[in-house]
Amino acid sequence: MVHVLSSRILLCPTDPERSRAFYGRDLGLAVYREFGTGPERGTVYFLGGGFLEVSGRADAPPSPAVRLWLQVADVAAAHEDLAGRSVEILRPPVREPWGLIEMWIADPDGTRIAVVEVPEDHPLRYRP
Repeated sequence: MVHVLSSRILLCPTDPERSRAFYGRDLGLAVYREFGTGPERGTVYFLGGGFLEVSGRADAPPSPAVRLWLQVADVAAAHEDLAGRSVEILRPPVREPWGLIEMWIADPDGTRIAVVEVPEDHPLRYRP
């Protein structure tokens, strides 16, 4: 059995500086740690219960199969804030048939990010 102590998502962007500006400045993720030097240095951000590491440099953007899911307390406020920072909004907040309120944005490499609010009356908030 594998006993997982921590986890992180690893992104290898095509333009590391641009991606660090997006995740650090535009999304406002706090830095957990940094390592290495130069443009391909690594930056690890707090990501709720896990971490997001942006490091290295890729020749091509990640597969469209790679997506991030970020839960926020207020997706309408996140929408207003991110739109004001010129973050690419793929779709504004919508209450989905499954009850979550979801907005979709994209990082500089086109990685799709769901920004999700779990309403107070949603089953994810309680266990019957």
